[in-house]
Amino acid sequence: MARCFAPTLITTTSWEGFHFVGHEIRITEAVDCYGAVVWPSALVLCYFLEMNVKQYNMVDKNVIEIGAGTGLVSIVASLLGAHVTATDLPELLGNLQYNISRNTKMKCKHLPQVKELSWGVALDKNFPRSSNNFDYILAADVVYAHPFLEELLITFDHLCKETTIIFWVMKFRLEKENKFVDRFKELFDLEEISSFPSLNIKLYKAMKKNPRSAGYPQSRAWKAKAISSRLLL
Repeated sequence: MARCFAPTLITTTSWEGFHFVGHEIRITEAVDCYGAVVWPSALVLCYFLEMNVKQYNMVDKNVIEIGAGTGLVSIVASLLGAHVTATDLPELLGNLQYNISRNTKMKCKHLPQVKELSWGVALDKNFPRSSNNFDYILAADVVYAHPFLEELLITFDHLCKETTIIFWVMKFRLEKENKFVDRFKELFDLEEISSFPSLNIKLYKAMKKNPRSAGYPQSRAWKAKAISSRLLL
């Protein structure tokens, strides 16, 4: 998971280099935006995907990454043979598309897609449940001190079918993260796969609970509350 840095004095655009799946992956970051930086959680998830290809084979699987940021995780999943949809906020899509295109063109079995996804917004329109056939959902460091944690939970729930597997890497910083994990457990069966105490990072695997055990009547209530709160912002 080592990285190297190429300054702008040498190249026209600065980039960081990573090595996964037998490829050098060059990532351009933006220092003025948290979402356009490669965080350690992304490296943890990339390493996990690369080292567990036999147990979790990505070839021809439908994969979506939420909060894709620079696109590193989506690039690795694409290089492993998956149909990948990389999503993030509209202001991040330009850099995301640039990184994915430069690192996957003529290298992947399936050309990855880049798509806008604002958590909790127009999900039925842009990602209708009838066409959500994702085998895997990938998420790295999407939980932090921001006001859209309820919308994030709604988005996880919306994109999942009963057989979808979520791989979620999280860095614990504040008590808010612990509370989100508790909320997440109301709807999903959560298993801790790996822990990195020195980084305060944990890697989780999750799947949707049976509707009866998940308390979905309550889930509809918090969904309506979260959407109403957002409309008032």
